[in-house]
Amino acid sequence: MASVVNEAAPEPTDELEHVAWLDRESRLSCPTLIAAFEGWNDAGDAATTAAAHLADSWECETLASIDPEPFFDFTATRPIVRLDDSKARSIDWPTNELRAARLGEAGSGRRDALLLIGTEPQLRWRTFTRQVVSVAELLGVEQVITLGALLAEVPHSRDVEVYGSTEDQELQETLGLTPSRYEGPTGIVGVLSAACRDAGFSTASFWSAVPSYMPAAPSPKAALALIDRVCAVMKTPVPTLELQQRAKLYEQEITRIVAEDDDTAEYVARLERAWDNREHEDDAAGGGADLIDNPGLLVAEVEKFLRDGS
Repeated sequence: MASVVNEAAPEPTDELEHVAWLDRESRLSCPTLIAAFEGWNDAGDAATTAAAHLADSWECETLASIDPEPFFDFTATRPIVRLDDSKARSIDWPTNELRAARLGEAGSGRRDALLLIGTEPQLRWRTFTRQVVSVAELLGVEQVITLGALLAEVPHSRDVEVYGSTEDQELQETLGLTPSRYEGPTGIVGVLSAACRDAGFSTASFWSAVPSYMPAAPSPKAALALIDRVCAVMKTPVPTLELQQRAKLYEQEITRIVAEDDDTAEYVARLERAWDNREHEDDAAGGGADLIDNPGLLVAEVEKFLRDGS
């Protein structure tokens, strides 16, 4: 990967006053901004796991971070005290970092990537999203993808359902996505998507479904499903063997835990039967069970999650 160009940080403005630049990449090629946040938008840590895997695979370099001071209630999201090897104490504050990667040679048709990975802020969401939009404008972003994950009544032993939506006509046609029809409470993912759309960016959002009966278990399986969707948009594959192995172990461990409780085992068996019956009906109709092809299948779950979780 080409090294990031060191330049003087831009003069502070109302739009960029909370952005701390480490390095500034001035030659990204039509980058896509991919955003994921820890917290309510991130069931099973799937969205941030997916984004972090992409950042590592693409060897992203950190360009900037957003100052947490104006955007967090530190009594709710507390900083963490750590000791280094010399026993010196340091404090880790909640972060939102912007990282960049080059994904293709000039003329390859591939977009570069700008990843925003961090924690959902509690305060001043409109100011926070203005910082992100201003950075995106400064770096020439043309497309924004937001990632999320929700708890839903889905079995862990079947393929992960992904709900995708976009207002972009080209993405609707190439990926079979639809405009979102959701009305109700939202999180920072929804607010950022709306801000980017209003600023003129092409936007898309992908949400993976995590089994509601295992809400605390990190789901590499759901993260893999999100990575597949991002790579389809970016036209850039990434190695996922290590994540696939973790997903296999995840499924085996959840199966073991479920088998220890008769009520949970019966509940999961009902979910599996419903999934298999629906998949059979979709196959008979010439379709598949994927929410990208059948976006109505998970809409009720998405809306229930958004309304109940806010």
